[in-house]
Order: sequence, then structure tokens, then C-alpha cells
Amino acid sequence: MFESIKPHLAALQKTIGYSVLSVIIAFIIAFTFHNHILTWITQPLNDALAEVGRIIDSQEKATWHLKSTNETNQSVKVVTTENPSVVSAKKLQDSLEKAVSVANKELVGFLQDAVNATKELTETLKNIEQNSSHKKSSFDGKITTQQVGGAFFVALKVSFFAGLLGALPFILYQIWMFVAPGLYDNEKKMVLPFVFGGSSMFLIGVLFAYYVVTPFGFQFLITFGSFLYTPLINIEDYVGFFSKIMMGFGIAFELPVFAYFLAVLGIITDKSLKDFFKYAIVIIFIIAALLTPPDVLTQLLMAGPLIILYGVSILIVRMVNPYVEDEEDENYIKQDKQIENKK
Repeated sequence: MFESIKPHLAALQKTIGYSVLSVIIAFIIAFTFHNHILTWITQPLNDALAEVGRIIDSQEKATWHLKSTNETNQSVKVVTTENPSVVSAKKLQDSLEKAVSVANKELVGFLQDAVNATKELTETLKNIEQNSSHKKSSFDGKITTQQVGGAFFVALKVSFFAGLLGALPFILYQIWMFVAPGLYDNEKKMVLPFVFGGSSMFLIGVLFAYYVVTPFGFQFLITFGSFLYTPLINIEDYVGFFSKIMMGFGIAFELPVFAYFLAVLGIITDKSLKDFFKYAIVIIFIIAALLTPPDVLTQLLMAGPLIILYGVSILIVRMVNPYVEDEEDENYIKQDKQIENKK
């Protein structure tokens, strides 16, 4: 009984073995470059933290003391207060300059040196005051870890997923070699477009999430409440959070690919997608809520492209499997027209 499936089991064992080996090799390579991978992953967050810091700094430095000088024209002027040390240094400089003008020739040289030294002192005090006024704001968001070996385990986790993605083409090839003998020729022709189209759309979704969604999403989430709280972001949580967003957008962008192959199989038509559109809107927003952080901006950034992709899917299905009215439907339409003409 089991003799007939032994060759298939051996082929399956070979496929699994080669796939696991490829993941291990890719994992080792990825772990060698884990610093570069982590830098790429955390770049959107670091950019968002820096941008929020600049926003808060600009708001803190925009404190102006306004004083009315004339009630008729309602003019205002900026009142600036200098450090007492700077004021004292300026007074000393003025006094020495007056002494130079009335001193005899023997004292002029000494007094001029004192004037120059006082000028340097004044400039130094001004620089110190300016640096203190441009001090770093209270916002100091950081990426942290709460475990002793947190950085190491994060590097392992990131390297594993990077290795899995890197080995994915070889794994798909091994799966193809396992299932190809049992497929018909027309089924084999569908595999290559499915793999190529699915991989391309997944990559587009990931890039869209990385370069469009995460900058706006992270900045919005960090800015919210940043005047009350200082974000100390856990790297372990962030990696999982980042992976969820990337995977969510990658999978969501597969919609046209799935629609194409369902149309090839004759399961859906362009009319069925049009009729389902109002329900699809609700489902899209539910999916966006599940696959993105709990903020409206990120959900809209996913739901918007998905609605556009749904429209693209309708066009693709129309080219592959357009809706054709049945003969019975045509007869009903003719009968309705005849009845209307008689009336």
C-alpha cells in the first residue's frame, strides 16, 4: 500500500532538506550583515524621531516677548534680555576704550591689549549664551532594549527572517520541482506568471510601506503626546511592529494577482467584482485595521491603495474573464422589451 507513495515521500524529504539547508546558509550570510539590516529597518523610526525633535525645538524656540509701544498704531517690538555677564563685559570694554582715548602714549599699548581681551571675553560670553539658548529640547526619543541579550536576540530574529526571504526563490524552485510532475501543461504555464507577479506585487507593497507609510505613520504616532511623554521605544517590540506593517502591505498588494488567477479559473468575472464593490470597501477597511497600527492615518494609507488595486483588479478580470450574459437572461430582456413596446 505504501510502496506507491515511497518515491513521493523521498522527493518530499529531499525538497524539505534542501529548503532547510538554504535557509541556514542564507541565515549565516544575513547574520554577517545584521548591522546593515538593522540600520535599514530602524531608519524610518530614527528619521521620525529626528523630525519630531526638530518640530518640538522650533516650537520651543518660537517664544517671543511682545510689548506694545504705541496704542495708536498697535506696533509691537521684540524685547530681548542679555545675560548680566555680557552687559558687564560690554561696560568694561566701553570704559577701557574711553581710557585709551585720554591716556598717554605709554599706557595706550597696555590699555589696547585690555580692550582686545575684553572684546574676546564679550564674544565668548555671547557664544556661551547662544549655545545655552539652543540647547537640546526636552524631547529625547530613543530606541532601547529591556533585556541583557536583547540586541543579540533581535539580530538573530532579523537575520532569520532576512535569510528566509533570501532563500525564498530557491524554496519556491524546490516546491516547483516537487509538484511539477503532477501538473498538466496548461497548469504549468500558470505557475511562472503567478510566482513572478506575486513576488513583484509583494515587493511593491513592502517598498510602498517603507517609503510612504512608515515615515508618516511613525511621525504621527510619535508626535501624538510628545509634549507630555518621551518615547523610549523597545527594539524587540519595534521589529515585530515593523514586520507586521511590511508583511501586511506586501500581502495586501497581492490582490490583483489573486483576482487574475480566480478569473483564469472562471470563478469570478468583472461584473461579480463590481456587484461586490460596496462590501469590498467595508472588508478593505477591516483588513487595514487588522494589519496596521491603531491609528487612522496608517489605516487610510493602506485602505486607499487597496481600493485602487480593487479597481485595477476589475480591469484585469474584464480582460481575462469578462461577464457574458446567459441566453436565458437575454430572453428575459427581449421579453421585457416586447412587453414595453406593446404598452
